[in-house]
Amino acid sequence: MFASFMINTWIAATVIAAVAGVVGFFVVIRGSAFAAHALPLGTFPGAAAAAVLGINPLIGLLVFSGLGVIGISQLGRRGRHEIATALSFVMLLGLGALFLSMTTEYFQAVYALLFGEVLGVSSSELVPVILISVVSVALTAILFRPLLLSSVSPELGEARGIPARRMELLFLSILALATAVALPVVGALLVFSLMVGPASAARALTDRPSRAVLLSAGLSVLTVWISIALSFASDWPIGFFVGGLSAIAYGAGRSLTWAGSAR
Repeated sequence: MFASFMINTWIAATVIAAVAGVVGFFVVIRGSAFAAHALPLGTFPGAAAAAVLGINPLIGLLVFSGLGVIGISQLGRRGRHEIATALSFVMLLGLGALFLSMTTEYFQAVYALLFGEVLGVSSSELVPVILISVVSVALTAILFRPLLLSSVSPELGEARGIPARRMELLFLSILALATAVALPVVGALLVFSLMVGPASAARALTDRPSRAVLLSAGLSVLTVWISIALSFASDWPIGFFVGGLSAIAYGAGRSLTWAGSAR
């Protein structure tokens, strides 16, 4: 489990889980779970486009992440936010279907992007993962206070000179970066659970935002560590354990919240 070929797995999974926990805290308090679910799924076709063009898949993921952010933010100005998210999601999936039809050598890569391939992280892929993760966390730290205020009370944020739409765009950009870098490792279907489950539990355990962010990151990292260990021991997919443990964390968080409100 700690052999040399697993080193990149442990490093990449730890870094991505920490980022997912940090960003996931704001996903939970902003009620942006749908966006956190739609962006990864709408982004993965970018790797198909990259395969058609013969470029690095990460470039395609980042470009499609940007398209998703632009689509959600622009369409959201004229209608309900969840409808804008859904329309952007459908548009990106449509483009993805087009690009997938142009190549016959992409099935295994699509499966990996949906369900993750944490054991297949190479040293060359590790550097951009770490760099983009650092950028995501740094942006979150810089925008922490205004982002927190606009999440909890957009009206109060506007009164203090924090434009809600601008913060929404910045948050979606951070979310897009986090999901794009996580896709090749944990997959589009699991990055959502990794963001929502631990963050929900952390929010239920403490009311202090800074402590909740750290706790969310810690729970997310712990979830991935346990998943890797269980996968190594059982030879079952890592994704099964990541999804299951995240669901348990989410359920525990909801139960604690319900118990606290019932007192």
